[in-house]
Amino acid sequence: MKVPAKRFFSLPDGELFSKFFLADEPPVQWLDKIPQAIMFLATSGEVLATFPKNCDIGSNVFIHKSAKLPSMCVIRGPCYIGRETEIRPFAYIRENCVIGERCLVGNSTEIKNSILLNGVQVPHFNYIGDSILGNHAHLGAGAILANLRLDGKSIKIFDGEERFDTERRKFGAILGDYAEVGCNSVLNPGAVLARGSKIAPNTNLSGFIEENSFIGSRDKHSTHAPA
Repeated sequence: MKVPAKRFFSLPDGELFSKFFLADEPPVQWLDKIPQAIMFLATSGEVLATFPKNCDIGSNVFIHKSAKLPSMCVIRGPCYIGRETEIRPFAYIRENCVIGERCLVGNSTEIKNSILLNGVQVPHFNYIGDSILGNHAHLGAGAILANLRLDGKSIKIFDGEERFDTERRKFGAILGDYAEVGCNSVLNPGAVLARGSKIAPNTNLSGFIEENSFIGSRDKHSTHAPA
């Protein structure tokens, strides 16, 4: 994958993106930097020291003191949760997650090894695995970002310019800024949604979706379906 992250995202200011998540590199490479980025964020000095007693919080979990936690959730480290983000009941946040500012992680949503930029909403019964979601991306209830092929082969991506083998057994999706995924839709491993693209409810989608385009549940679902 050669298309740089800045094609999909407007990157927030700050050392996190100047040191780890670079605008001129392919976003797939960001996933390898999550553990180092989390430990850098942990030095900010603005993280919670105590948690609600019924939240199951693992080690190396760093949550900004302005974030809102529910009475019950599970969070495994390493993980960072940013300023004014809301975590709702029964959320399950697994290892290697960076969740930005003013995000919403909702009821029974599961996230692992993923990056959510600012303002992302994943509010109801979502699965986000090995994925990167741009600013203000939104998943409707029950939307799934699948990260494993049925045959177990490595995930391939078409990024709008070329087809690329990630050489990863698990990789989910890239959603550009303001991308929207409708309720009960499934994005197959390696799906890429450019900025502002919208996917109708009950859609099974693979491949690359152009910027500001709309894909309905009865449309052709892939501009290039990886083999």
